[in-house]
Amino acid sequence: MNPMNPVIVQGDGKVLLETRHPQFDSARDFLARFAELESSPDLLHTYRITPLSLWNAASSGMQLDKILNGLHEISKFDIPEPVLIQINDTIGRYGLIQLKKHPTEPEKWVRVLFKTLYVEKLARKSVTGKDLLQKDGRRFWKIEAGMRGLFKQRMLLDSWPIEDLAGFTEGNPLPLKLRKTMLGNGKPFAVRHYQETAASRWFMDGAPAGGHGVVVLPCGAGKTIVSMAAMALTQTDTLIVCNNQTAVNQWVRELLDKTTLTKDQVGIFSGAEKRIRPVTVATYQVLTWRRSKASEPEHMHLFRDHNWGLLIYDEVHLLPAPVFGATAELQGCRRLGITATLIREDGREGDVFSLVGPKRYDLPWQLLEKQGFVAEAHCYEVRVPFSHKDRDEYEEANATRQFRLASENPVKLDVVRSLVQRHSDDLILIIGTYLTQLKEIAADLRAPLITGKTPHRERDRLFAAFRTGEIKVLVVSKVANFAVDLPDANVAIQISGSFGSRQEEAQRLGRILRPKERKATFYTVVTADSKEQVFAMKRQLFLTEQGYRYHIEEFAAK
Repeated sequence: MNPMNPVIVQGDGKVLLETRHPQFDSARDFLARFAELESSPDLLHTYRITPLSLWNAASSGMQLDKILNGLHEISKFDIPEPVLIQINDTIGRYGLIQLKKHPTEPEKWVRVLFKTLYVEKLARKSVTGKDLLQKDGRRFWKIEAGMRGLFKQRMLLDSWPIEDLAGFTEGNPLPLKLRKTMLGNGKPFAVRHYQETAASRWFMDGAPAGGHGVVVLPCGAGKTIVSMAAMALTQTDTLIVCNNQTAVNQWVRELLDKTTLTKDQVGIFSGAEKRIRPVTVATYQVLTWRRSKASEPEHMHLFRDHNWGLLIYDEVHLLPAPVFGATAELQGCRRLGITATLIREDGREGDVFSLVGPKRYDLPWQLLEKQGFVAEAHCYEVRVPFSHKDRDEYEEANATRQFRLASENPVKLDVVRSLVQRHSDDLILIIGTYLTQLKEIAADLRAPLITGKTPHRERDRLFAAFRTGEIKVLVVSKVANFAVDLPDANVAIQISGSFGSRQEEAQRLGRILRPKERKATFYTVVTADSKEQVFAMKRQLFLTEQGYRYHIEEFAAK
């Protein structure tokens, strides 16, 4: 017991961390490995130790002793006995049930191994066990190979995380290497040390435990490079699934620029073009498209009709439900998920763990910032008032209408004008959710506007003009949340967002984090004393956990 330490562990699994303690940075980084941030007021951050956070820690190799000893070293008081029991029991469950390759019929069956007779008995009596487990001779159990994902998914719901050691079938071979000079500009190219480490930890030298899982890196840290390094390790036909057509185009550019793949080896499967090649880049939207609500997805066969050896899920935190179903059927294929945050607003992080794989590598944003791999960022929350008339309308509205009124507060236009003038020498992205508001701002600033309805050719033209500095201010809707490569942008002004979406906050900051000479500045403009301010605090949780601070600015209306 040491009252001078920065942490209090409560009996319900909550962990309180003093933000102004000298050990704050190291304690935050330690807790983030096995606990989830719940709230982050100025003086005291609250974490919660959850089964999933512990299982991700266990799968990444974090030992029980390291967690317990580390907690003892930073805690003010003795750790409550119920928490010690919870951590011990939860960590201990990981690996008690293993999947291994079937010795005689690996394409048809997967062998299920239980570490103890007690666990075997519990699993057999569960609904999942009764549905899927079959006897395999005298001593062993097995499941159908096609049920591998469903078994893991359903057992996790019963708090039994499966260690999948069944390995993978080899897809079509595809020799490829990473270039030493980029094809586009002839500049030297090398994989950064942390990118190489991330790919290596995912692959695990081809061991059965490797080749599936998630890599978490900040926007601008080169998750695409990690994916290409994984492709070079596996040397097999690869299907890449991403969020939109702009992301597809960027993937194709990067693959041709930084690998030895040729144009005839890279295909696109999207709304406009459906060409399957050894490496094919598709969108989630085209895979889940259906003619009617009653119809099955039209193109999900792409997962099954080709002998893929590797599936890459870009922005894996956005994986739509129908793709989860396809992923459950494809556990014999290596899988890599890449994301800036594992937070899913639908709460399906457990499905990512079961079906794509556990978290294999995670690197804090601020650590990369200190090493110069992402730009130094300064975050501001600019609070604006309502006019008297708008405040009266707000007070009389229902909760949904209140959020919309606060988001589209007309006073925000004055703030945007002021910030654009303040940063007249910078490249500025203005990002929002509501089209009426965005159109008004674009017209006022005489700046181009990109929305979901902007043709992809026009988007690419405007993005290219922004990269060269021909356009210095660009107004964008939610299409800019994901996979937009604008390395020279250094100022982002967020004028409205999707309620309390932490993933959106992280993605929008990520638009300006590519390394550059100028510092990155992120503004989020919110209406003071409103529903929007409450949701803004929730949105900022993830970045606060990563070590960012929001400086508050009050804006006085004219």
